[in-house]
Amino acid sequence: MALHLFCNSGMIKRIETAVSPAGQEEGKRVSISRMPSDDLAGDAKRRVPIQSKEEGKRVSVSRMPSDDVAGAALGRVPIPKGEVMRTVKEQEIAALAPNANAAANGRKICSGGGFVSLKRSEDDSFYMGECKGSGKNNYMVSADYIDEEHPVFRCSCPSRQFPCKHSLALLYAMAAGKEFALTEIPQDILDKREKKEAREAKKQAGEKKPATEKSVKAAKAARTKKIKKQLEGLDLLKQLTEGLVKGGLAAMGNVSLKTYRDLAKQLGDYYLPGPLIYLNRLILEMEACQKDRDPIHYEKAVEILKKLRSLEKKARGYLQDKLDNDSPEADDDELYEELGGIWKLEQLNGLGLKKEQARLVQLSFQVTFDAARKEYIDKGYWVDVDDGQIVHTCNYRPVKALKYVKQEDSCFGLLKIPVLTYYPGTADRRVRWESASYEDIPGAVYGEIMKKAYGDLPTAMKAVKNELKNTLSEGYCPLLVSYEEIGMVETGMDEREAAGEGAGTGGEAGGELGGREIGRAAGTTVYAMRDHGGNRIKLSRLDGMEDTVSMISMLSDSSLYKEGVLFGLAYYDSEDRQMGIYPCSIIKEDGIHRLLY
Repeated sequence: MALHLFCNSGMIKRIETAVSPAGQEEGKRVSISRMPSDDLAGDAKRRVPIQSKEEGKRVSVSRMPSDDVAGAALGRVPIPKGEVMRTVKEQEIAALAPNANAAANGRKICSGGGFVSLKRSEDDSFYMGECKGSGKNNYMVSADYIDEEHPVFRCSCPSRQFPCKHSLALLYAMAAGKEFALTEIPQDILDKREKKEAREAKKQAGEKKPATEKSVKAAKAARTKKIKKQLEGLDLLKQLTEGLVKGGLAAMGNVSLKTYRDLAKQLGDYYLPGPLIYLNRLILEMEACQKDRDPIHYEKAVEILKKLRSLEKKARGYLQDKLDNDSPEADDDELYEELGGIWKLEQLNGLGLKKEQARLVQLSFQVTFDAARKEYIDKGYWVDVDDGQIVHTCNYRPVKALKYVKQEDSCFGLLKIPVLTYYPGTADRRVRWESASYEDIPGAVYGEIMKKAYGDLPTAMKAVKNELKNTLSEGYCPLLVSYEEIGMVETGMDEREAAGEGAGTGGEAGGELGGREIGRAAGTTVYAMRDHGGNRIKLSRLDGMEDTVSMISMLSDSSLYKEGVLFGLAYYDSEDRQMGIYPCSIIKEDGIHRLLY
């Protein structure tokens, strides 16, 4: 059960368009370097490496050229000493802010004359400011760019936020092009740089003590013990599912939920987070059924039970193989994470699950609440500009840790990522990265994305169905597919209409579409898309997500209804017994027109 929510920035409209550089709007909140952490629990903790209050938070801000440097490429550029300041875009500052309030307060300090003085080094690697504060003395705030990939922000204020609002105010002053007087780099900053270089040199020299034979054996024994414990938990889960099947799910409206809740608590002791989430979802459906007696809960419970039983069988075989082969180490199987495995970036990269110099553009973004997980999930869908692969990012924000985890937001730029890391899987893979640079999207990129789309619906649906055959899939699959027209269609048509004769012209606000019959209920109209071969598919809302279909009629540009590429989530509609698409964005030569965020 999931509930779609709005982003907390309040800045992004229901229908949003990412346009070419000439029309790029400033001030959009973007997400460039704060990506999902290694694991579900870790997402609430591991955001960006933090040294200390004095050292500040290490983040990734790309070095942008000044507007008057004609033809300079975005990214790092040589800057003559003392002549041209580095430029920071507001999108990047918003992405660095720990929350929307910190960004707003930083902007207020900058625009309200909060700085007594602003200074920078001649080599452009150090910026500092003296800022008025609530304390007796002014705060000293600085930004150290000696390491371009990992600049360090420091402030003498007592705030525990990194970067604090004063550090963000300093960045806003840089973005506004305010005058910074030249100064020498303070000696304490030089000393800190030397200590950092010494630590890095020690790390690169590989002075870390190698693991002893005794420690290796102990770690292996601990992993083996954990696997045996997980198998015990799967036995408990099997008893539960068999009991439900024998007793009949139809009676779930009358069963006691306490027994199942107690079993769910027990599963928490067996290192089985994946099965536990499915069990919690099943309990939620049972609870809802007892409240309103709606038959839909029975149907959903059946699907959840199928996934639960499938996961139990697959997990048992997977874990038993590890014991039989005496190989309890992590591998690239999807079940590793489902069964409590915690992925570290170096582990994934070590398995070869990475791509260097990747270019990503975000197609859609959404925020949902998963009641079974008790977490908010910020999910972004991205397309690899070079190979057309669609991937996603997930930022998990547990309810108990909301104030500690920043909510992600939409991104309207081109991300250049030195190393893109993949999670195990086949389609709709999750990705993450350590650092990325942000650029405006060149107009030609939209055409490149459109070329990566499926040319017709039959080919697209064949690929989608193969993915949905996996019982443990989410029940939908992202895709890009070309369309000739988007419009309205009446269900329950006669044979002449179903054969494609007398097709509507469509166009204005999504006109009528002729063609093959869509849906089972007669006398209703639905939105549909038609490919260039005359094949059509229904566009409809996906359970638990925001209604984007109604947004189609609100598109101000009628040209969007014809000759474009649709990004959406394809799924099987069990009620109509047909495939459908949950529309998210429309891609045209001039940009990405979002129906979501």
